[in-house]
Amino acid sequence: MIVARCSMTRPLLALTISLMMSLVSFSGCLQDDEKHSEEAENNILEGNFVTGKDGLPIDVEMLNLSFVFSNVGEDGAEPSIGITSSGCMFFTAFEKVMRSCDHGETWEHMNSIFQHPSTSDPWLWVDPVTDRVFDVQMVGLLTTWIAWSDDDGVNWLGNPHDSGPIPLNDHIKLGSGPWTDEGYGILGGPGVLYPTAVYFCYNKGVGIFCYTSFDGGASFEVGGQVYGLVTTNGGLHGAITTAPDGTVYVTPRVETPTIVFSKDNGLSWDERTMGQDVGTPNPRKNSEVATDTESNAYHIWVGGDHGIYMSRSTDSGLTWEQISTRVSPAEVISTTFPHTDAGDPGRIAITYLGSENSSALNTSNIDGEPWDGNPHYAPSNVSYYLYITYSLNALDPEPVFHTIRVTPDPVQIGSICLNSGDCRDIGGSNRNLLDFNDLHIDRQGRVYVAFADGCIDSCASSNNSTPEDSRDKLGSVYFLGSGPSLLEEFGELSGFENVSDS
Repeated sequence: MIVARCSMTRPLLALTISLMMSLVSFSGCLQDDEKHSEEAENNILEGNFVTGKDGLPIDVEMLNLSFVFSNVGEDGAEPSIGITSSGCMFFTAFEKVMRSCDHGETWEHMNSIFQHPSTSDPWLWVDPVTDRVFDVQMVGLLTTWIAWSDDDGVNWLGNPHDSGPIPLNDHIKLGSGPWTDEGYGILGGPGVLYPTAVYFCYNKGVGIFCYTSFDGGASFEVGGQVYGLVTTNGGLHGAITTAPDGTVYVTPRVETPTIVFSKDNGLSWDERTMGQDVGTPNPRKNSEVATDTESNAYHIWVGGDHGIYMSRSTDSGLTWEQISTRVSPAEVISTTFPHTDAGDPGRIAITYLGSENSSALNTSNIDGEPWDGNPHYAPSNVSYYLYITYSLNALDPEPVFHTIRVTPDPVQIGSICLNSGDCRDIGGSNRNLLDFNDLHIDRQGRVYVAFADGCIDSCASSNNSTPEDSRDKLGSVYFLGSGPSLLEEFGELSGFENVSDS
């Protein structure tokens, strides 16, 4: 099945956000009238921020950035995204893996008998070294099915994984990274069975379990519980992140911002805490770590005041700053689903859902209590948009953050369920977006963001939409059309070249 980018679900366009912040649409794709286009452009003009480490405005010129929107054409709650060296984008839409090899103009379902036909949780990963595409599907809570393709999704192989001795797995994640010369790395290494170490992590209710594969994800021979028992959230965790030096990071969902990491390919794990000056909200979603080309690490999470915060490590995870840096503008008073990736040192991008409806603070939330900004309890007059933040000097003592409200209409209206045991039926479940979005860069340092859009069609075009109208989960992508690469050697990106030629 091929799905064209043009659709009625959102103003489907190449969204160019520059210093002039103009709205550019592809020929034949505009389905809305001039009034709606003008309103969208005005919204984007307002959603443009340059801030310092406290989230307050600074007098620095805004980066000249453009982003292109693409409608995947399938439901895509909690999506993940990956890009191969051919330039093909892969997007998880639950049991379906969608692929676009024409820069989001069209999407097709890459299907195989080696992929499982159903899922409770999907996950997709593209190995940036080998181009292997992984399609990971949770089959109920009983087992996990891992499929992989080495030819841009045309052909697949796959195996079930019982994920340990107890038949309960949840919150599945897969990633890959370099072999080290310690621990399990002694048994692996380039050219032995598979060039990179492949990691598979999941939750069993009492903690995080992670396993290492020597054969590219066909089997996971070694590993075990790395964190849990002391957590208050069942060991739920975020994405797996690896650094060029082989350090592996996993982020548990706990009250104090925390990372667990391994320097021996998963044989042993340690933990570090940070962010006690800003804390986290309750309920909360996962934090995430990005690593740059020199193995500096950036931990991103939602603080107790519902802004996005960062702690940095310049010694590959051993020590972390204990004074947190605010990434999101002070005007964005409510956030969730933070995701990040990095290129060269200091060059990072962060995405999240956020709201600027400060007038709703301290008004009645969905439980009749004063609203403090937690999306889980947001009142009906709060709208959430997709934001993308860039920094090209995130390691500096005074980093600069360039933030753009990318979506011209809301992604969600009203509350977003952040606790699956306390979701609400408000014209349908407010857990329609599920647990996360995703952000990755390709080999040219171009940024791609995958998200689910809950407010489409008439919800997006009306000025009177309600939470009851915002119950969709359309798979959607924004990617950099032009602007600075996160990899310095590529300079300013414009147009689309085959990244394998670079």
